[in-house]
Amino acid sequence: MASVQVALWAIVLLVALALVFDFMNGFHDAANSIATVVSTGVLKPGQAVVFAAFFNLVAIAVFHLSVAATVGKGIALPGVVDIHVVFGALVGAITWNVITWHYGIPSSSSHALIGGIVGAVMAKAGTSALVFEGIWKTVLFIFVSPLLGFVLGSLMMVVVAWIFRRSTPSRVDRWFRRLQLVSAGAYSLGHGGNDAQKTIGIIWMLLIATGRASATDANPPAWTIVCCYTAIALGTMFGGWRIVKTMGQKITKLKPVGGFCAETGGAVTLFLATLLGIPVSTTHTITGAIVGVGSTQRASAVRWGVAGNIVWAWVLTIPASAVVAALAYGLSTWLF
Repeated sequence: MASVQVALWAIVLLVALALVFDFMNGFHDAANSIATVVSTGVLKPGQAVVFAAFFNLVAIAVFHLSVAATVGKGIALPGVVDIHVVFGALVGAITWNVITWHYGIPSSSSHALIGGIVGAVMAKAGTSALVFEGIWKTVLFIFVSPLLGFVLGSLMMVVVAWIFRRSTPSRVDRWFRRLQLVSAGAYSLGHGGNDAQKTIGIIWMLLIATGRASATDANPPAWTIVCCYTAIALGTMFGGWRIVKTMGQKITKLKPVGGFCAETGGAVTLFLATLLGIPVSTTHTITGAIVGVGSTQRASAVRWGVAGNIVWAWVLTIPASAVVAALAYGLSTWLF
């Protein structure tokens, strides 16, 4: 009975830690949803975070749990995962999130979690315990999602410029101040739909590993879905203002029309990835779209040095979080 109680408490604590990560994901990635709408002055920061959090939560009724299935079953073999692996993965992801938040670097919470899972699993059982199909799909979209965001954002900007070529700047600004509310809502919907599912996936992984759920189940327990969507929405409401400044102003200066095009291009990319069950980075996606919009004006409109620093953070995210996760796994097995 004692061992069962200990195991139950361990599960409860790990679920709580996962929800902390989910909250931080919303906190850390709030900038992705609201940076453009704040930097263009369409919404005040307080209004923007509530607006984004609402659409994060609404996503619970829109998207199928394909991404949760990829994270829960498609990164590591279920038989290898235990509470130490889950602990290591979460500590690795949370640590990298805190470091990048502190320095105002828009890195990927998604890839930090994937890196954490990979590092903890490798520390326990080596590469043979990894499901490379799910990992390569995720790694591929490190490059595909910002590229697709770049292409869609720049194409949207070109199309809009052609459609409104005979309109006055003031009229264009007036129209897109309204339309940016639609694009920001769509992007926040995609953010909630893709990112909340990653935490659902790791809790699902934990429940399967401890016998509280079956690997053959089509969906995780309903309480995990409600808790994760709520946690990410609350995290978004608290916001990550250091990163908002980098995303909204340091890469390129945006007007409402540019914000609309960047958010629309990013939202389409997120919707597509979520439908395909691929855990992508909302950070990568919106950064690519913002750079695409800025580059249609002129190459010098983009601060390529800032963009380059962000790319370095992307490259380092998976290996850095994997190393921390491996160390946390070792500490967990030693202590418990």
